[in-house]
Amino acid sequence: MMKYFHRQVQLWGEETQESLQSKRIAIVGCGGLGSSLAFALGASGIGEIHLIDFDEVSVHNIHRQIAFKTGDEGKKKCDVVAETVLSRCPFVRVITHDCEFDLFCDKGVEVDLIIDATDNLPTRAKINTYAKAVKKPWIYGSVEAFNGQVCFFEKASFDVFKISNKTPAGIAAPIVMHIASLQANLALRYLAGLNVKKDYLYYLFFNEEGELITQKFSLPTA
Repeated sequence: MMKYFHRQVQLWGEETQESLQSKRIAIVGCGGLGSSLAFALGASGIGEIHLIDFDEVSVHNIHRQIAFKTGDEGKKKCDVVAETVLSRCPFVRVITHDCEFDLFCDKGVEVDLIIDATDNLPTRAKINTYAKAVKKPWIYGSVEAFNGQVCFFEKASFDVFKISNKTPAGIAAPIVMHIASLQANLALRYLAGLNVKKDYLYYLFFNEEGELITQKFSLPTA
């Protein structure tokens, strides 16, 4: 196993790498963000990954949802993502949940961290409520056009956002991978016991000159 994770072991040693095998995460959504998150964290050695998604692959998903390829149309997203993760890393256990998030909550699955990879505010509000109830942190991520947001929620609440059913505008594929990468880095640092800035909202966008701007905002905590 250590040969597979050689470059990570150089970062933090064998003991920390071995500790990741005992970590359990839930990724809510297996689309654009979820695909990239599962790729990154599965190949990083997280021991157990729960994938929650009831949707099927559509042709318009493929350009930005990296787990899928032409020919996957009609297959369950969670199953395809699980198969891809397992084909890349033999040291991870992947459990799929072909259901809505409410039904996953009812199963009482224990995890160390919940990661939002959804595309709507109401579901994120449910993730926040559940995370608070089970006293676990969660990582929020969203994308639209060339913009994105990321936050590691611990004490702050997602209630600071206006919860609505707003339909997002178009999405460029690279920003999806960029935001998922930031989420994955926060998750991996947290699970490896490294420092993570919590309850800060990071907002990233390209301005009219094509410059990448990053802003951060401290969120109120209870």
